[in-house]
Amino acid sequence: MVKNQATPQARFRVAAVGLILAIVTAITFALVSSPPAGAAVAAASTGWLHTSGSRILDDQNKDFRIKAVNWFGLETSNCAPHGLWQISLDSGMAQIASFGFNTIRLPYSNGCVNGTLANSIDTGKNPTLAGKTGLQVMDAVIASAKSHGLKIILDRHRPDTGSQSELWYTSAVSEQQWIADWKMLATRYAADSTVIGADLHNEPRGTACWGCGDATRDWAAAAVRGGNAVLAANPKLLILVEGVELQSTGGSTWWGGGLGDVAAHPISLAVAGRLVYAPHDYPASIYAQSWFAAANYPANLPSVWDRNWGHLQKNGIAPVLLGEFGSKLETSSDQKWLAGLVSYLNTNNMSFAYWSFNPNSGDTGGLVKDDWVTPQTAKLQALAPLLTGTASPTSSGTPTSSTSTSTSTSTPTSTSTTAPTTTTTPTTTAPTTSTPPTTTPPTTTPAPVPGKIKATWSLQSSWNAGYVAQFTVTPTGAAVTSWKISWPDAGATAVTNAWGMTCTVGGGRITCAGADWAKNLSAGQTAQVGLQVANKGVAPVNPVITTG
Repeated sequence: MVKNQATPQARFRVAAVGLILAIVTAITFALVSSPPAGAAVAAASTGWLHTSGSRILDDQNKDFRIKAVNWFGLETSNCAPHGLWQISLDSGMAQIASFGFNTIRLPYSNGCVNGTLANSIDTGKNPTLAGKTGLQVMDAVIASAKSHGLKIILDRHRPDTGSQSELWYTSAVSEQQWIADWKMLATRYAADSTVIGADLHNEPRGTACWGCGDATRDWAAAAVRGGNAVLAANPKLLILVEGVELQSTGGSTWWGGGLGDVAAHPISLAVAGRLVYAPHDYPASIYAQSWFAAANYPANLPSVWDRNWGHLQKNGIAPVLLGEFGSKLETSSDQKWLAGLVSYLNTNNMSFAYWSFNPNSGDTGGLVKDDWVTPQTAKLQALAPLLTGTASPTSSGTPTSSTSTSTSTSTPTSTSTTAPTTTTTPTTTAPTTSTPPTTTPPTTTPAPVPGKIKATWSLQSSWNAGYVAQFTVTPTGAAVTSWKISWPDAGATAVTNAWGMTCTVGGGRITCAGADWAKNLSAGQTAQVGLQVANKGVAPVNPVITTG
C-alpha cells in the first residue's frame, strides 16, 4: 500500500496502533457526533451502478457520486481490515457511515483470498470472525457494509501480503492467477449489488507503460484483458483503471496517477458503461513533486490535475474516481493542497476514495485517532464539503483508556508497504507515535531474570534508502523484564521509527531493547516488534541476530 511517486519516494504503511481501550460501547459511533437534525447519512443506491459519458448513474439513472474511504488490512499478513483487534467490524462501519461516506474501498491481496487464515482479530468483539479465512472475512466485511447502507469497491492492492508490485503480475502471481482470482471474486458476489466495482491493480508504476504495445508492461492493454474477464463473470460491475507513473505526455507523476496517454490509447471494454478511471494524488509531505515548488503554488494545482487525469471527466470521456488522497495535514503546504483538491473534486462532481480510515497509515494517518474511535476533527472538517449532508463530526465523549477485558490474545502484525527501487531519496514522513497492543499481560510481576529470548527476523520491505523489518520475540524459558537484540548493518545511518523497542545505530550494528508494551514478557509470550531503518547500502536479508 505504498503510495509512491514519480521519481518516487518511499511511503510506508507501518502498523503502529494505539493503546488498548476499555470495552467499546455497544454502539461505538455514539462516541462521535451524529449528523445534525435533518441531515441523513449518505444513502447508497440499492442496485448496480453504470456510467454514461462522464457520469456515474444508479439503477434509476440518477447521478450517483461515490464517496469512499479506504479501510486497509485485508491486503496485509493480517488478512483482515486493521483495527479489528480493538473495535468491532460493525462499529467501524457505523462510524464510517456516520461521517457521510457511502462506499468502502477495500484493499486485498491475492495471498489473502486463497485460503489464508485471518489473524489479529479480537474475537470477543468480533466473535463471528473466529477461525475465518481472508476470503470469509471479506464476505463479512461486505455483509456489514450492506447492513450500514455502504457499497464496496474491491481493490487488488498486492499480489502477496508482503509488498505491492509495479506490474499486475509477478514471478509468484501470474497474469493468469490475477485474472482467475478476479473472476472468482466477481462470480462470488455477482448477486450482491453491495459490491459495485473492481479496481484492477493498485498503482502501476516503474516499467508499466500506457499503450506502448509491449505486452509484458502495457498496463492499458492488460486492464482491457482483466476488465473483460471480470465483466464476463459479472457484467454489472464498474471497472476501475488506474494510471501509470511515467506518461509519454504530461511527464511523470504519482504511482497510478498518470492518465495523460488515454486520449491516444483509450480503454475500450466489451461491456459499455462500465469504465471508471481511478488515479491517485498526494501532497508534498509524501513526495516533493516539482509542482509543489512552483511560484504560483497552489494556484497551479488545477492545471496539474487537468493534465494528469481531470480532463477525462471535464471533457466527457469517462468518469474519474480519485482512488487515493490523504495527509496528516501537519504542514501549510498539505493544507493548501487538500483545500484545493476538495474544491476541484466538488467543482467537477468527481467521485473519490480518501486514504484512509485507518490511523495506522504511517504517512497519512487516518480519520480516527489511535484508539480507532475518536474522530480526527480537522481532517473531517477539511473533507466536509465533499461529504454533503453531514456536519464535520466531533467527539461527543472521550474514550477512557484502560486494560482491555477482551480474552483475545491476538497481536496486530506490523506491516509495511513496498518502497521504490529507484535511487531517489525519499522524503521521510513523521513517524507514528502510537503503540500497538500486545497479548494480555501477566497478572503478576515476573521476577527479574537475565534476558533470554529468541528472535526471528522478517524483512517486510526494502528500497534503495532503507527497509522495514519485523521481529517475533519469545522468552526461551522464564519470564523476562528486559531484553535486547542486535544485528550487523554496515549501511544503517538511523532508525527512523520503532515499535515495541528503542534502537540505536553504531559500530556497524543496530541494537534494540524491548520497550513499552513489549518490555516485559511472560514465559511463552510472543511479541511482534519492528523498526524502520534509513540505510545507504543493501538491506540485510537474513542477518545473525544476537540476543541478550
